[in-house]
Amino acid sequence: MEIEDIEIDEEEESVKSAERKIRKEEVWREMFLTSSGRDKAFKLIQYSIRLGLVFHLSLTNNRLLRRPTRSPLELNILERLQSTASGLSFTRKLLLLFNWLGPLTAIMEQQTVPFSSERSTEKAKKLPKPFLHTVLHAPPPVLLELVNSLADDIATWSRLGLLGKKLGDRAARFSDWCWFLATLVGLVENGVERQMIGSMQSEVENRLYTESMTGATAKSKPQLSKLDDKELSRLKKQDYWLQVTRAKLLMDLIFVSYEIFDIQRGKDVVKAFTGLSAAVLSSAKLFDRHKSTLLKTLISSSS
Repeated sequence: MEIEDIEIDEEEESVKSAERKIRKEEVWREMFLTSSGRDKAFKLIQYSIRLGLVFHLSLTNNRLLRRPTRSPLELNILERLQSTASGLSFTRKLLLLFNWLGPLTAIMEQQTVPFSSERSTEKAKKLPKPFLHTVLHAPPPVLLELVNSLADDIATWSRLGLLGKKLGDRAARFSDWCWFLATLVGLVENGVERQMIGSMQSEVENRLYTESMTGATAKSKPQLSKLDDKELSRLKKQDYWLQVTRAKLLMDLIFVSYEIFDIQRGKDVVKAFTGLSAAVLSSAKLFDRHKSTLLKTLISSSS
């Protein structure tokens, strides 16, 4: 049995027992083995520093707390922190190089279609479709992710000095627009998914309410009602993570809007806050995903 095929029922005692055996350190270790996990860790540090610098600047600009001069030690620390935040930002861009391989692979998988000849009784053969045809007929979110990742790579290669600065600036600008559009698409998809989950949740709650009105007690609770309880718990968890995803997308939307529309008012504060918030939310999602993977592995090995 493959690990991905195992369904986890969080109400079962065996699952709860296995979950208690998983330590947070193990989950963090598995996260940091991936480039995505390291990216989240660096992002948390980067925007924590930026938010701290913003608060420090606001305090020093306060008339009541303003000091006539800053000590050399303070200036040195501030300079080091700013350099660290910039270095982490560039490191994260390097970690995300070649991310376009993911959407490209998904597009290439659609490049072959079954074709059977009228004169042949053999199995259906696969003839490759033209690559351009496949790309143009790819799902818009996948295509948007592909061009966004390519633009990000061009901007990164430009910062490394392999490409011209002018080309890199244009690619970064184009990447921001792709990010903006992808975030809007993500918010629409998130809203549709939440509506579907909400309708399914209402159906289950109505069934449970009808069952409770029939006078079923905890001891005489039918099997279907128990299954509905589990289904309701699963739907609530899905809705919870959809809300987390929506909050993260909203933070991304605010962040990238400041970039592409060149909004200056409160730019540093808003970008630092939304960047850190998005990092926390995405890290929580990734942590839960790796924890679920470890749980499935533990369950499959003990079964």
